[in-house]
Amino acid sequence: MGNGLIKFFIDRYVDVCIPYIRPIQGNLSMYLNEQEQQILNGRLGPEIASVFASQIQIGEFFGAEKFVEVSNAHFMGDYEVMGDAGADLLTELVLAGLKVKIPTTRNAQCIDVINAKQLRQSLELIQGEKHITELLTQLGVSVTNTCIGYQNIYQPHIGEHVAWGDTGTVAYANSVLGARTNYEAGPSSLAAGLTGRTPEYGFHLKHNRRANIYCKITTPLVDLAEWGALGVILGQYYRDYWAVPVFDYVGPSPISDQLKQLGASLASYCSMAMFHLIGSTPEAPSLEAACSGRQLIGELEISRKDIEKVLEETTSKDGSVHLVVFSAPQLSLFELRNLAMLVGDQHFHQDVTVIITTNFMVAQEAERLGYLAVLEKAGAIVSKGTCWYIMQPELMRKEFGWSEVVTNSSKLANIIRAHNYRPILRSTQQCIQAAITAKV
Repeated sequence: MGNGLIKFFIDRYVDVCIPYIRPIQGNLSMYLNEQEQQILNGRLGPEIASVFASQIQIGEFFGAEKFVEVSNAHFMGDYEVMGDAGADLLTELVLAGLKVKIPTTRNAQCIDVINAKQLRQSLELIQGEKHITELLTQLGVSVTNTCIGYQNIYQPHIGEHVAWGDTGTVAYANSVLGARTNYEAGPSSLAAGLTGRTPEYGFHLKHNRRANIYCKITTPLVDLAEWGALGVILGQYYRDYWAVPVFDYVGPSPISDQLKQLGASLASYCSMAMFHLIGSTPEAPSLEAACSGRQLIGELEISRKDIEKVLEETTSKDGSVHLVVFSAPQLSLFELRNLAMLVGDQHFHQDVTVIITTNFMVAQEAERLGYLAVLEKAGAIVSKGTCWYIMQPELMRKEFGWSEVVTNSSKLANIIRAHNYRPILRSTQQCIQAAITAKV
């Protein structure tokens, strides 16, 4: 059993993460403290020793000198990603009697339990997701099914070490909260939850968190899509996990949802795990503090013209709209409030499907406050606990005949191309108008 666990953890990490992240420097002699030696020697059981051995392999690959204790783990563990092999791994861990050692949450799931039939999600996906959920629950994972837990579940403080998966989640933790985490693949973040530690490399180390790209933004940014456009523009010049941009911005300090879109976009287009915004993010009270002596590898200036070019780059082939999606990341309470205010007493066009994703906690409060009633009365499908791009969008494309999607999320616009959709990135208000008029 133990050797099988080692192989699965290592193979899955290599398959998922290593092709996209070049190692810093191999290191074959990680320091282990007394407690870690006991874990590796099997004092706590052969299964947890196997899990820990996989973490050592990861640490050695990235040149980590030692481990660091983490207080929180966030696990990407939906059936679309894990499949039957992942379910088999979780079953092994459950049968071994293992439980997570630290608070561990699960990212968005791949099904909409309530609207699965309406969205024509496959029975295989529904059953597989339910099985994964049952196994994670037995392991002690809090199955919160959200990628925005940092907005309403747990906010690590500056300098706190965590082990989080999901790209936008990691970018927000490092940048906005000043916590320390790398992009953890599903097996590695689950391993951190089980052992309470992770290899100390990458963004757990102060020197890797310093900025080395200077970006001057010469125009105020208001809409979420405009903040996401920054990642699109940067991605044309820089794609490097170890690069950290610092933004010098002329406008007012952005709110959480705007920074959420920025981080998700940088992660999607640039593979970046951290950014600084002078005067707004905790490690960038000034340009000097953000860079802290690190040599710049590039400078960039972004104007209003650059932003507008991104938002006008794609349009519908015939001007018609059949699908509008607000997702990636899940929407916050204030995002739902804003959508409800934009919709008012209007109704979406009968030929347009509108899908909105959020988590269960936000949805419950939005329902109490009346926001959901406005959106659902207008004709929207509000999906809870999931994100649309992991809900078999390629199957929906075939089932419903969709070929284009209008969205205010640059992350979604980037990802959905892989499912043979033509994305049309627009401001939030333009998305609402497209849904009402069926035109863009």
